[in-house]
Amino acid sequence: MDQIKIGSILRELRNENALTQEQLAEQFGVSNRTVSRWENGKNMPDISILIELADFYDVDIRKLIDGERKSETMNEDLKEILTMISDYAYKQKKQTLVKSFILFGLEMLCAGFTLGTVVLVLKSDGQISAGFAIIPMVITIS
Repeated sequence: MDQIKIGSILRELRNENALTQEQLAEQFGVSNRTVSRWENGKNMPDISILIELADFYDVDIRKLIDGERKSETMNEDLKEILTMISDYAYKQKKQTLVKSFILFGLEMLCAGFTLGTVVLVLKSDGQISAGFAIIPMVITIS
C-alpha cells in the first residue's frame, strides 16, 4: 500500500466533489488536520472510514487501497464483508482496552494491598511477621 498514492486519490476525489478538507472532515467526524494527513500520505484512514469514503465517492474500495482510481463502484458483497471486518476489529480493540483497564485496576489493588501490609508490619513493632508482607509483594510482582 502506497500511502502517498492513496492520499493523492483521496485529494483528487475531494476536489472533484468540490469539498474542502473541513467539509469532508465534518462529514466523517474527524478533524480537518486528519483529512490533511490522509491526503499528504502521513496517515491512513481506519478501514471503516475507507469503506465509508469509497461509498461516499462511489468508487471501489480496492481502488482506494491500491491507490489507483477506476470507474467501478464497490460491490455490495465486498462492502458487507469489509464492514464486518471493520466491526470485528473495533470490537477487538474495545475488548483489549477493557482488559487493560481491568488488569491495571487489579495491579493497583495489589500494590495498595502490599503497601498497606508493609505499613502494618512496620507499625506492629515486630508482632506481625515480615513474611506476612511478602505474599502480596509476590502477587504484585507476578
